[in-house]
Amino acid sequence: MSTFWKTKIPQIMVLFFLLTLDFALSSAATNNSANDSNEKRWAVFTGDGHAGDCQCQGDDLRCVQRLGQWDPWGEYRCSYSHERRHGLADKHAPAHLMGDHVHDQGEWMVEYKYMSMAMAGNRSGTENLSTAAAFGFSGTNMLVAPTNMTMEMHMVHVMYGLRDNITAYLMPTWKSLTMDHMRNSTFMPNPPLAGTPFRTHNSGFGDLVFGALIRLYEGCDEELIFNLGMSVPTGDIDRRTTIPTGGMMNQEFPYPMRLGAGTFNARPGLTYKVYQDHGSFGLQYQTDLPVGTNSEKYSVSTEHRLNAWYSWLPWDNLSFSYRVESLWKSDYNGADPDLPPFIISTNRPDMRGGEWVNFGYGAALLVGQGHLLNAEFVHPVYQSVNGIQLANDWSLCVSWSKAF
Repeated sequence: MSTFWKTKIPQIMVLFFLLTLDFALSSAATNNSANDSNEKRWAVFTGDGHAGDCQCQGDDLRCVQRLGQWDPWGEYRCSYSHERRHGLADKHAPAHLMGDHVHDQGEWMVEYKYMSMAMAGNRSGTENLSTAAAFGFSGTNMLVAPTNMTMEMHMVHVMYGLRDNITAYLMPTWKSLTMDHMRNSTFMPNPPLAGTPFRTHNSGFGDLVFGALIRLYEGCDEELIFNLGMSVPTGDIDRRTTIPTGGMMNQEFPYPMRLGAGTFNARPGLTYKVYQDHGSFGLQYQTDLPVGTNSEKYSVSTEHRLNAWYSWLPWDNLSFSYRVESLWKSDYNGADPDLPPFIISTNRPDMRGGEWVNFGYGAALLVGQGHLLNAEFVHPVYQSVNGIQLANDWSLCVSWSKAF
C-alpha cells in the first residue's frame, strides 16, 4: 500500500463519519418538517404528561392495519408512539458497543455479553510478516515470537434508571487470554526446546467498568447521550509463568496477556442516534484514557474510537446492522522493568499502538416478553501497527438483555 493511502485512509474515514452525521441530521429534519397528509408525520404531544412522546398524525388507516407486520421500508410505522418506536429491535447499538441508551426512572436492565477476538500472524505497519521474518525484527523477538492470540471476555452489564435522563451502570468482566508462540532456533534459556512451539494462558477478573449515561437532548426521533464512564484496576497485572522456558525461569506475562490496565481510566463518550420508520442511524465517539502510571511503572494505550452504524428494521422484532469503526491507539507510556524488550515483541511498550478501520455486521432479535438477542461479527479492512505486532483477524460479540 502506498504512503499516500497509509496516511489518507484514517482521514477518509473521519470524512465518512461527518457525511453520515450530516445525512442523519438532514433526514431527521426532513421527517420533522413533512406536512403532506399522505406522508408520515411525527408530532410532539403531552397527552400523558411524558415529555417527548410522539405519534403520527393523519388518516392513513394502513398504519393501524399493519402494526407489527413485515414492513421493510417503514411504510406503516407512522402511528407508533415515541416509546413504542424506541422499543423495537434496533433500540440498542450493535453488540460490540455500549453506552448508547438510557432507561426510564426506576427501570433495571440486565445484560450478559460474550466477546471473542482472534489475532493471527505478525505485522509491521501495514505489511504481514512470516514467523521467520519476525525473529530479530527491530531488535526484538530474539528468543521467542508470538504467532496467534485469542481473547474471550464474559461481561455482566447492569443498568438502572436514576431519572428518565440519567442511567447508572456497572459491568464486571472475566477475561481468558491465550497466546501461541514459536521459540527461536537458538534458545539459550533451554537449548533442547529451540524451534518448538508453546502456548500460555491467563484468566481472571478484568477491570471493573462503571459510570452514568446522561441524555443531553431528546427530540421526537433523535437523542444525544453523554457517557460519564471510568474503570478501576481490578485486573491482575503481576502474574507469572514458567512455560516459555520449560520451567527454567519464572517470568511475568507480557503486556497483552495481562488482565487489566493497572490504572484508573477515564472513559468519556458521546452517542447520537436518529430513529426513522425504516431503521436507525448512530454515531459514537468513545475514549479510554489511563490516569497516571500503575505499580509496574507504565500506563496502557490511550484509545479513541469513532463508530457509525445503520440498523435496518424489516420487522419490528428483527434488525440488521452495518457498522464502520475507526480506532486509534497510542503506544504505552513508561515500561515494566521486569520485561526485557529484546526477548519478545509483546514486551515492547513502544509497539502497542496503531490505527485500525473495522467493518461490523450484526443482527438483533426481540423474543418473548422483551428479551433482546444481539450479535455482531467484526473484521479489519485496514490496520497499521507501530513496530511489530500480531495482526487483528476477527471479533465476535453476542449478548442477551432484559429490561424490567
